[in-house]
Amino acid sequence: MAGNTFGTLFRVTTAGVSHGPGYMCIIDGCPAGLELSVEDLLPDLARRRPGQSKLTTQRDEADQPEIWSGVFEGKTDGTPIGILFRNSDQRSSDYAAIRDKYRPGHADYTFDARYGHRDYRGGGRSSARETICRVAAGAVAKKLLARAGIRIIGYVVQIGPIRATVADPTTITLEQVEASPSRCPDPQTARLMEELIETVRKERDSIGGVCELVAVGVPPGLGEPVFDKLKADLAKALLSLPAVVGFEYGSGFAAAQMRGSEHNDLFIPAGHVHPPPADPAVPALATPTNRHGGMLGGISTGQPIVCRVALKPTSSIPRPQRTVDRSGSPTEILVKGRHDPCLLPRFVVMGEAMLALVLVDHWLRAQCCRLQQLPELSPSRPATSPHPRPPDG
Repeated sequence: MAGNTFGTLFRVTTAGVSHGPGYMCIIDGCPAGLELSVEDLLPDLARRRPGQSKLTTQRDEADQPEIWSGVFEGKTDGTPIGILFRNSDQRSSDYAAIRDKYRPGHADYTFDARYGHRDYRGGGRSSARETICRVAAGAVAKKLLARAGIRIIGYVVQIGPIRATVADPTTITLEQVEASPSRCPDPQTARLMEELIETVRKERDSIGGVCELVAVGVPPGLGEPVFDKLKADLAKALLSLPAVVGFEYGSGFAAAQMRGSEHNDLFIPAGHVHPPPADPAVPALATPTNRHGGMLGGISTGQPIVCRVALKPTSSIPRPQRTVDRSGSPTEILVKGRHDPCLLPRFVVMGEAMLALVLVDHWLRAQCCRLQQLPELSPSRPATSPHPRPPDG
């Protein structure tokens, strides 16, 4: 099975299934010297953890990470960081009755079509529990980005038809987000969202929504101009998360209704921009509006990166549904187990993690790109090879 590694210089590989012994995460490419301990991973893991409120699944997992390698005397040593998570609250028997039935909205049928067999216990490799590895890796990436002055925050802006109004995404704080179990920073809207989720749960159903993600302090110049555009890598990263069905950045789909004259963000000189361009010959600029979402031509502009993802309703719902079995015969299915009536509250930290992984990878790539630039040759001093040929004979 390919496709279990993400990133170019900061590479993350995950392995494991939700009803197996546990999960493994390998982070390759983290620079040496970053202070890192298990305690650095715990805050974000707690935000992803099941059972944190009545709005989430009640599966009870400690989600305690074990760092097996890559850290020595409290600092990263430049070698691969290995992190292990042990599963402890699996209930595989919940899935025994549906092992030969295809769950609507799940990857059961597509896994069979691709591999000819599948792990029916909780979805196996396609389970959202795999994101525990991404969140741990994202915590490492966030810590590295913080040293470069980059801050990442995510929050819920919509649940079903209820939508919050966030005037300035860059002012939202973690404390505002964590003040509500719905993780919506608008208290009044958050209460309405929580009431809706509770209503849906009692009706044995589920509901979707939208998460907004923001990165502040991103320097101009991150990203590549063609296939590895920053926006393209962000789209891939976020769409790789379970249940994500849509991605947009900046003005997003609203741009389809606008004219160029109203959509373009006009450049203005900026006496001081943090962070400044890496090349001192490039002027410090700003835009009073940010409809471009912090990216132009797939490269960061220095303005805040703002993007949104839409999540579908949780596919596992505790009510009978029509389906077929592996022989193609019509049947009925009732999915047991413990599932989120709405994925958005726990998704926020997963989205933050993938945003962080993309940014740290491109940040490292930008450093290498600048380091590899050839120095100007002095006309009075010809270029010499660092490894001159030995004299003949």
